[in-house]
Amino acid sequence: MTRRYGRSRQPEYLRSSDLLGGLDAWERENSGDNEEQLARLRRNLKKARETELTAKQAEILHMYYDLGMSVPRIAQEKGLHKSTVSRTLARGRERLKRYLQYSW
Repeated sequence: MTRRYGRSRQPEYLRSSDLLGGLDAWERENSGDNEEQLARLRRNLKKARETELTAKQAEILHMYYDLGMSVPRIAQEKGLHKSTVSRTLARGRERLKRYLQYSW
């Protein structure tokens, strides 16, 4: 039987040990003290939560992340539908992401 498109070739891949060795070397080379970056990110996150979010977004993000409340519980306490709480969380996260992407 002849092959229509010629001989099939197996792609050449790196062995996982080669890849992991390279990753380890990269991490050693690029892992420095990032405490200053983290401090800047924390400051900017606090500022973003105060200035960039709507009052509703800020309150729901606070309940979810700071108080550890679940979406159904927040919905029940606020008298909202669960999907409204989920959408508000998603929109708040997106606003924070857009603001904080330039923090690094």
